[in-house]
Amino acid sequence: MTGPAVPQRLAAPEPGWTDTVDVVVIGSGIAGLTAALKARELGSVLVVTKDVVASGSTQWAQGGIAAALSPEDSPEEHLQDTLVAGAGLCDPDAVRTLVTEGPEAVRDLIDLGARFDTVDGDLSLTREGGHHRNRIAHAGGDATGAEIERALVAAVKRAPDIRLIEHALVIDLLTAEDGAVAGVTLHVMGEGQLDGVGAIRSRVVILASGGIGQLYAATTNPSVSTGDGMALALRAGAKVRDLEFVQFHPTVLWLGKSARGQQPLVSEAVRGEGAFLVDHEGERFMQGQHELADLAPRDIVAKAIMRQMLATGKDHVFLDARHFGDEKWRVRFPTILASCRSHGIDPVRELIPVAPACHYSSGGVWTDLHGQTSVPGLYACGEVACTGVHGANRLASNSLLEGLVFARRIADHLAGGLPELREPIHDTRVRGLVDADVVPELQRVMTVGAGVIRSAAGLSEAGATLGKLIEQPAGEPGTPGWEATNLVTVASALIAAATAREESRGSHWREDRPDRDDARWSGNLDLTLPADGDRAVPRTTFVAHEIEENDRHG
Repeated sequence: MTGPAVPQRLAAPEPGWTDTVDVVVIGSGIAGLTAALKARELGSVLVVTKDVVASGSTQWAQGGIAAALSPEDSPEEHLQDTLVAGAGLCDPDAVRTLVTEGPEAVRDLIDLGARFDTVDGDLSLTREGGHHRNRIAHAGGDATGAEIERALVAAVKRAPDIRLIEHALVIDLLTAEDGAVAGVTLHVMGEGQLDGVGAIRSRVVILASGGIGQLYAATTNPSVSTGDGMALALRAGAKVRDLEFVQFHPTVLWLGKSARGQQPLVSEAVRGEGAFLVDHEGERFMQGQHELADLAPRDIVAKAIMRQMLATGKDHVFLDARHFGDEKWRVRFPTILASCRSHGIDPVRELIPVAPACHYSSGGVWTDLHGQTSVPGLYACGEVACTGVHGANRLASNSLLEGLVFARRIADHLAGGLPELREPIHDTRVRGLVDADVVPELQRVMTVGAGVIRSAAGLSEAGATLGKLIEQPAGEPGTPGWEATNLVTVASALIAAATAREESRGSHWREDRPDRDDARWSGNLDLTLPADGDRAVPRTTFVAHEIEENDRHG
C-alpha cells in the first residue's frame, strides 16, 4: 500500500558552517534531556531544539507519570494494564522493560530535583483511564510535565559539557556510504553566534523530537510538533512502525467550530478523581461501554464520545466535575481551572465542553530495546519512536515514563562504545519543497479523512487532495516550507498505513471495517520511503506475530 509521492530530501542551501561532536540529541523534552544528561559521560553532547529548550510537549503534560511506586502495586499489574490498552500489538518484552525499570527511573528523576506531590511524606498517586491501580505520580496538581521539564533543564544548565543550540530546525541526516549516520544538517533561525544552514558531524544522532500533532486542525500538541524527526528518519531510510495508531485525547476543551491549532487539555486525571462525561441532556453515557466506564482506555472513551456526537448531531459533550468544589479544583487542578476560566468556563459551577483532539502518536520510528533504529547510528526515544510499548493505543501516563526509560537505555547501550566518526557522502537525491500555504488545507483533510473516524473512501480522498497540495509551486527554502514538507511527508505515510490496516483496533477506527480482526491483522505495519523517480513513495509491509493470550480481549 502506498501514499502520495513526497520529496526525497529537503531543498536547502548548502551548509555555510560546520562543527563536530560525538552525540547530537534532537529535542529537549523528557527523552532528549535525559539522553543528553546520560550521554555526556561518554563524549561531547550537543542538544538541538526547535524553539527555546523548554518549549516541547513535555511541559504540557498534565496528568503525570505512571510507575508501580506503591507497595499495593506491582510491575506485573502495570504490565497487564499496558498490554490490555495496547489491543494486542504491544511488544511484551518492551512493556516488561518499561514497567520493571520505570520505578527506579522515576526515583532517579526525583533525586535529580523533580518535586512530585506528596501526602504525609509519601508520593500522592492517582489513577487514570485503563489503570486498575493508583500509580500516577503528579506534580503541582496538574503541572507534572512543567515540573519535570524544569528539573531537567536546570540539570542540563548545570552541566557545562552539554552544548545547546536553540531556535534550530534539523533538516536532514548526513549519511556515510554504507547508509550509517554521519551527522545532521540544520538551520539556526538567527539566534546566537550561529545562523543559517550548517552541518554537524557526529558519531551518533538521538532523535527525541516529539510528535505529529500539527497534522490535524485541533491538537493538544504545541506548534513545534510538525513531525520533523519522523520525516527526517523516513528520508534517511529508517523504518517507521504502527503510524496508523494516532491517539485522540477524549477530553480536550471545546472552543468552538472555528478553533484551530493547540487546544487546552482537560487531563484524564480529572476523571481519575471522579469527574464523568454527560451528553447535552445531562445523561451519563459511558456506563455499559467498558468495565471502567468513564475511566476506560482513551480509544474507547474517544470513540464513545464520537458516537454520541454523531447520534445527537452535536459537536461536543460535557465533563461534569462540579461536585469537586472550589478547594479541590484550586489544589488538585489549578492549571486546568485557570485554563477553563480564561475561556469563560467555570468548572466549579459549570459543565466543561469537551471533544476529542489529536494528542499522541503511538507509532513512530521503529527501535529495538536499546533505542537503535534500522539506520546504524540513529537512535530514537520519546514520542517520535516506536519501542513497542504502546501497541495500538497508549495507556495513560506511560509516555513520560517511556521517554525516561528508553533514553536511559540508549545511553547504557552507547556506553559499550561509540561508533567511529564517519565521512558523509555527497547526497545526490532530488531536493524538494512544499508550499507553506498548504498547511491549513492539509490539516483540514487529515482531520476529516484520517482523524478519529476513517474509511477507505475518506482516506482515498485525503490522499488525492494531499497529492494536489504537494504539486503546488513552493517558495524559497525556509522554516515554514520545511515544516510543511515534513507534515506532508508524515501525512502521506500515515494515509498509507491507515489505508492498509483494514480493521478497527485501538486508536485506529475504520467505520467501513468496524471489527477487530486478529485472524488477518495480528501484527505490525512497517513503513519505509523508497525512491520512485524524482520522489519517494511510502510503502507498507505487514509483520505478523502471535499475540499474548491476555491481550486478546483488550
